[in-house]
Amino acid sequence: MMKATDRKLLVPLAGLAFAAFVVANSAFVIDQAEQGIIVQFGEPIGDVIDQPGLHWRIPFIQEVRRFDRRLLGWDGDVSQIPTLGREFVIVDTTARWRIVDPLQFLRSVRDERGARTRLDDIIDSVTRDIISGTELEEIVRSADWAVDMTGLAAEEVTALEQADLERPKKGRAQLEREMLAAAAERMPQIGIELVDVRIKRINYIDSVRNQVESRMISERQSIAARFRSEGQGRSQEILGNMERELRTIRSDAERRAQEIRGRADAEATRIYGESFGADPAFYAFFQTLESYRALGENTTLFIDANSEFFRYLESTSLR
Repeated sequence: MMKATDRKLLVPLAGLAFAAFVVANSAFVIDQAEQGIIVQFGEPIGDVIDQPGLHWRIPFIQEVRRFDRRLLGWDGDVSQIPTLGREFVIVDTTARWRIVDPLQFLRSVRDERGARTRLDDIIDSVTRDIISGTELEEIVRSADWAVDMTGLAAEEVTALEQADLERPKKGRAQLEREMLAAAAERMPQIGIELVDVRIKRINYIDSVRNQVESRMISERQSIAARFRSEGQGRSQEILGNMERELRTIRSDAERRAQEIRGRADAEATRIYGESFGADPAFYAFFQTLESYRALGENTTLFIDANSEFFRYLESTSLR
């Protein structure tokens, strides 16, 4: 059996244990990255606890709801949105936010999961409204966007249209600021500060991407056809110049040949004239022989017995 002295010691020990249990369940610590609210029967009690350190609550009746005070991330679902020009694009957005009013946050969305659901509704709606009312060029270009003409070839410069050279009126950064401002107006209702909203990615949907690729191919084919046309024109020009120069060379060569022939004929005529003048009879005879040279090797020549050539042959054979 338990002795009386043991029973006397057990009571204080039980009291100490109960006190330690009550203290352990009454004390709680708030970290530097947290802020807390004491909730009793589902209702917040007192002010927000934003000072780090040891704090107290009534055990079993009150509980502590902790909220992160750091920047939190949000990533929206990828959405298909038509632009003002009716081009359907895929838009992927992201945002950064923090809890600035834990009481309002607790009453409106209760926890971070509820907050992300509300952010989905608000930011996606704002993004859709702004994108659908903006031209595609304003979405994908920055305010200081400009075409670097020095890095383009002549044919690429020719293919540019006026719309390709115009700077955007707003630019992507301004659109993101407008999205942030429109969404931030609804954040105080849920105790959130929206710090930043960004467009992570913009792309065409598959059908529009195929159309864009087909248009790019068509433009390149048009440039290639223009190159071929210009090349053929240049080829014809070169061939024409070559033919003209060739005719000029041939004409000059023929003229010089005629001049040479003329001088040669004149010289031959002079020599013939001098020869004829020196011995007209021999010259007449020589000319006759020259005429006979035109006859072929197998030609039979009938000569009159009274011809001078026959007499010459006869006199030669007699010698």
